[in-house]
Amino acid sequence: MTIDDLFARHGAIALDSNVLIYAANGTVPQGVVAKAIIDGVEAGRADASIASVALTEVLAGPARARDDEAFERLDGDLWSIQGLTIIPMDRRIAVEAARARGQGHGLVDAIHLATARHSEATCFVTNDRRVRSIPGVEVILLSEVTVPEEPGTQPASGA
Repeated sequence: MTIDDLFARHGAIALDSNVLIYAANGTVPQGVVAKAIIDGVEAGRADASIASVALTEVLAGPARARDDEAFERLDGDLWSIQGLTIIPMDRRIAVEAARARGQGHGLVDAIHLATARHSEATCFVTNDRRVRSIPGVEVILLSEVTVPEEPGTQPASGA
């Protein structure tokens, strides 16, 4: 699927924390695709949301490294992404997450998927092959999204 296909099919998307981590770290090739998705969101091609638990997952790296400067910078960067809404967990999300958990999803993935549904996202972009779609929310693997190549480069994909 191309990034253009992603935005054409989904006007509201939810992102897994690994997408944000790849974009922040510049991991290749996943970071190229992740950054293109975030750029598209900031350009208004889709509304995006993340579960508040994604903050914990994304910020754990700099916390583990005891890098307070990187921690604060990354926290600020996440909150400043135009078109990205950070959704706190409430009772409805907790109940929906319990349903997804009952279908075999891990706790954090269940929260991500429930938050996606709550925010009316029609897809959840992740690079975790264990996450499966739930009714109304298609799981799209970052590794299956391609972005147009720039002259003199190889095509970028999340593979």
